[in-house]
Amino acid sequence: MRTYSGHSTARASNELYRTNLAKGQTGLSIAFDLPTQTGYDPDHIMARGEVGKVGVPVTHLGDMRTLLDGIPQGSMNTSMTINAPAAWMLALYVANATAHGVDSRELRGTTQNDIVKEYLSRGTYIFPPVPSRRLIVDMFAYCNSNVPLWNPMNVCSYHLQEAGATPTQELAFSLATAIGVLDAVRQSGQVPADRMPEIVASVSFFVNAGIRFVEETAKMRAFTQMWDRITLERYGVTDPKARRFRYGVQVNSLGLTEAQPENNVQRIVLEMLGVSISKSARARSIQLPAWNEALGLPRPWDQQWSLRIQQVLALESDLLEYDDIFDGSHVMEGLTADLVESAQSELDEILALGGAFEAIDEMKGRLVQSHATRMRRIESGEQTVIGVNAFTETAESPLSGDDSILRVDPAVQAHAVEALADWRAQRDNAAVQRAVEELRRVARTDENIMPATIALAEAGGTTGEWSQTLRDEFGEFRAPTGVAAAAGVGGGSAALRHLSEYVRTLPEGPPRLLVAKPGLDGHSNGAEQIAVAARDAGLEVIYQGIRLTPEQIAAAARDEDVDIIAVSILSGSHMELIPEVIRLIRANGVDAPIVAGGIIPTEDQAALIAAGAERIYTPKDYDLTAIMADMIAIATGREVPGAEVRPRDREVEAVKT
Repeated sequence: MRTYSGHSTARASNELYRTNLAKGQTGLSIAFDLPTQTGYDPDHIMARGEVGKVGVPVTHLGDMRTLLDGIPQGSMNTSMTINAPAAWMLALYVANATAHGVDSRELRGTTQNDIVKEYLSRGTYIFPPVPSRRLIVDMFAYCNSNVPLWNPMNVCSYHLQEAGATPTQELAFSLATAIGVLDAVRQSGQVPADRMPEIVASVSFFVNAGIRFVEETAKMRAFTQMWDRITLERYGVTDPKARRFRYGVQVNSLGLTEAQPENNVQRIVLEMLGVSISKSARARSIQLPAWNEALGLPRPWDQQWSLRIQQVLALESDLLEYDDIFDGSHVMEGLTADLVESAQSELDEILALGGAFEAIDEMKGRLVQSHATRMRRIESGEQTVIGVNAFTETAESPLSGDDSILRVDPAVQAHAVEALADWRAQRDNAAVQRAVEELRRVARTDENIMPATIALAEAGGTTGEWSQTLRDEFGEFRAPTGVAAAAGVGGGSAALRHLSEYVRTLPEGPPRLLVAKPGLDGHSNGAEQIAVAARDAGLEVIYQGIRLTPEQIAAAARDEDVDIIAVSILSGSHMELIPEVIRLIRANGVDAPIVAGGIIPTEDQAALIAAGAERIYTPKDYDLTAIMADMIAIATGREVPGAEVRPRDREVEAVKT
């Protein structure tokens, strides 16, 4: 039983972990902040406003030592949600254990290390696919010999569902990723053939579970069947235990709503059933989101609530006392068989394109299409979401208010930068430079990257120094947006087509919309859907993808001669980055109106309006047609015929007043 947590500083996160362990949590699940996940030190320009926001900053061995202070590494099972810099974070973990007299062979845990889903959905990639795969392969080979109880990769379908994947796509894309890595390990020559079953057995999965928990249960049974067949037929694993589909889960966050967020509690409970009710396909570990994640960062009390939900199910109910209650069910067996058939067909298509690492563009386009279809169903009312498009009347919630989420002190970044400067001043910089040069040399060869990475960690190197060295050697990657593939999916909606017809009558031509994502926030689903809907509504759309500086956005606004700018942030850095984006755009002489969207608490909206934002859109604003009509009216300065006045308009005017 875990809660995914970490925030502010290594010291604050350590206190949180020790508190959660005392409350009955049985393992660690470490959330890293975005600069750490994308390989930047706190003093890098890209880290502005992001330090400590969605996780803990871990920059060097001193931070890892503080993070794990008083926590026995030798007996702890630790999950680290880290991908592009997974080799570096494992190196810090191993180096810290060694410094405390713990043999690396005793270490248990998992690094997520699924870079394909970062390209497709989460956005914390650094390097191109081929060198990224090399880093994963090196970790498998190193762990097999030196950290044998560690799972080097946790194939993660969770974020695929968050990006709109259907159950069929979630099955096919994640299994294609596992095959792409295992084939590469086998071909690398680093692992003897007789040890490949150990490599296969070390692969674990991290899945999602949505609100349709009967279908989700069938999906997990399909995963179990397909993985058993793949490991037997493709990799020759004969031991049934080594073929077991081992997975952990966090239930769905995509379906958590800002409107009536108390409904998220029952959603979380139902979703947990999908990965626990069928014994033959039950999760090995479960972590639950907090009820208020659609509002902002959860507090420790919110995380405790999620932990207690698990404890009640495991220790008070009788769910775990029986054999699989679905065995012999014609409905479940039929649904599972259908999913296996459709997923195998999709998997075969991906493998025919060369595999997951070679088919990034195609898979991304399919995901954005699926998400667009989902959004159209919600918008039309075909898919009901309680409190959003049905039963929207509500009494005032006692859970709301400014103290209903965790707020990270803005001074955290300044303190982190100061602490980093102290670390650099006290270390042996000559030793660090030698370790950097050795890492650079190894990167240019086919040698395993892990020994040089661990040496740099022990010398006192930083996250930014490790990643910049490999950026210099491997290059950086810009992932596809998938927007072009999804525009007009299913013919678009009738309402968006109506808007498109109106836009064609505008004498000045269609408005030009710049969709911008500043900072390190890689959750691009919302921005992608705005871009898709805008194209379907007839606007000209400029969307350059994620991870842009405010300066780059301001330059694009100037050079592209845009009529309206939409800025999207979901990482909690909106108060730092949006005003800076607005300031720089205006300094460039661009007077186009600016709107903002994302997980932006009501309490922050007045300040953003005062800074120059014309509108604030949040997850409550699910109606993409209404948003498009609003943006067209803002861009052109005149009402769109037939468009309803949105309640948000009045809220914004009230905030301005």
